Amino acid sequence: MRVPMMAGNWKMHCALDEAEALAKGVVEGVGSVEGVTVVLAPPFTALDRVKGVLGKSKVKLAAQNMFWKDKGAYTGEVAPGMLTACGCEYVIIGHSERRARFGVPEPDMTDDLLRVFGDTDASVNIKAKAALANALTPIICVGETLAEREAGLTDAIVKDQVLAALEGLDAGQVQSVVFAYEPVWAIGTGETCDAAEANRVIGRIRSAIDEVAGAGAGAKVTVLYGGSVKPENVRELVEQPEIDGGLVGGASLKADSFNTLVTVTREVRG
Repeated sequence: MRVPMMAGNWKMHCALDEAEALAKGVVEGVGSVEGVTVVLAPPFTALDRVKGVLGKSKVKLAAQNMFWKDKGAYTGEVAPGMLTACGCEYVIIGHSERRARFGVPEPDMTDDLLRVFGDTDASVNIKAKAALANALTPIICVGETLAEREAGLTDAIVKDQVLAALEGLDAGQVQSVVFAYEPVWAIGTGETCDAAEANRVIGRIRSAIDEVAGAGAGAKVTVLYGGSVKPENVRELVEQPEIDGGLVGGASLKADSFNTLVTVTREVRG
């Protein structure tokens, strides 16, 4: 049986003291919860401090990205072993804000500049393999842009991303992966994909997994929804049979709101 998960992606928020306080609020609120895997993904600089707060609680630590090499002249990158040394058990891979094709311009940043983050389907695959080789569970993000959805390409785009991410993995490795469906147009916009539609697309993700690892494999893989998950909509989302929880951005930056997401998920899916 799939265990539901609620993962908080803090993105580029929380300096050390803020991170420590937020982690303490989560541990005090849901650190002993059974039946839901609770994951926090602080920025790299706060990983060690947050791990100290998590201690022996049930809350797991994740990183927001990683490089695939163990070491070398890769200025600014972080190796898998560095993450495990900080206590990480999970790593987010291919978040829409990092995929090259998903750059969204801001007033002070050109589209080309944002695209230097550079994750592609190929690099996501390499990173997933490196994560698994280093005892890290990859949380692999897939999802379509608004233009792709409006063109009727959602299913094809998501399928292609799943197949590319899993290329070269055996059936056992596939079972160790977590997916997150992130419709790009809903990331940080306040917009949420209709729960029934998110459920339908996640069903397509499971079908794509079946193509790689055999019939029924997709039904065993944890698949999250990411895209403006908040206390007001979490119940409707996790009541859907294919949605195993959430990869949460803004609502994970306050302990009370994130803890509510965990509590509701426990009530519905526990």
